Amino acid sequence: MKIGRLIGILSVLLQKDQVTAPELAEQFEVSRRTINRDIDDLCKAGIPILTTQGAGGGISIMEGYRMDRTLLTSKDMQMILAGLRSLDSVSGSNYYSQLMEKIQAGSSESVGRRDLILIDLSSWYKGTLSPRIEVIQSAIENRNLLCFSYYAPSGCSERSIEPYYLVFQWSSWYVWGWCQERKDFRLFKLNRMDQVKESEKPFAFRDVPLPDLSNEKIFPGGIKVKVLFDPDVEWRLVEEFGPKCFTKTDEGRLLFTADYTDMENFITWILAFGAKAEVLEPTDIREKIRCIAENTAEIYKEKTNERKY
Repeated sequence: MKIGRLIGILSVLLQKDQVTAPELAEQFEVSRRTINRDIDDLCKAGIPILTTQGAGGGISIMEGYRMDRTLLTSKDMQMILAGLRSLDSVSGSNYYSQLMEKIQAGSSESVGRRDLILIDLSSWYKGTLSPRIEVIQSAIENRNLLCFSYYAPSGCSERSIEPYYLVFQWSSWYVWGWCQERKDFRLFKLNRMDQVKESEKPFAFRDVPLPDLSNEKIFPGGIKVKVLFDPDVEWRLVEEFGPKCFTKTDEGRLLFTADYTDMENFITWILAFGAKAEVLEPTDIREKIRCIAENTAEIYKEKTNERKY
């Protein structure tokens, strides 16, 4: 949120000859002290900002200095606005909408009202996701520990981390931070987090590596699978793995091959296809799925009226 605020302040200064710190504080809903820190950061970034005290004083950009906004074409502005709208879809506020208006008003290029790209980064859990993101953003900015309950395959545990980055990857939101329990950097999925709270306990900023989100790192493979699918699920294979993930057999079935990392995830995925998928390899996974199918069949053999709760 701080980067967005800095861009907003710069946009205001480019449009007005002079503005006061209290005016900026009210406009961006932060303290005057925060505005003063933001002005210092803009100065460090090379923006020549002047501040004058007393009656008639205020904050302004040095006379004669202007950013060449003609470098941004109408298409450039469309891309910027699309990105800001995507942030607004999960922010839980209209902050980015206000920022969009400022950037759009300050652009020398006309931006059409018809949107070419619509991005929504929210999810089915938007009602609970936005408050979590807001708490995490605050903890990152204030450098306070973040505490939460985390649900993993091994069970639920209480975690306390030093949060550094909010990450959107693989259609989900994550927070990257130093886990005090594991003594290492970890990636936590927001939809698995509950009771998310910003602690009042600060932490010392570390030398933070960027999370390695490459497929090779997260999904190193190691389990080579071979599956036959019915042709009517072709659309699902194309959607999830692309049109080159399978070949068509003479019988018209789809022979799927892939390199998987997690056996349990693979089994869960295959079971979602029901009788439309047959695992050929590995044989041990084929056997596990057979046992699961037999146990499931036994459950549904029981008469409904015999089960009491």
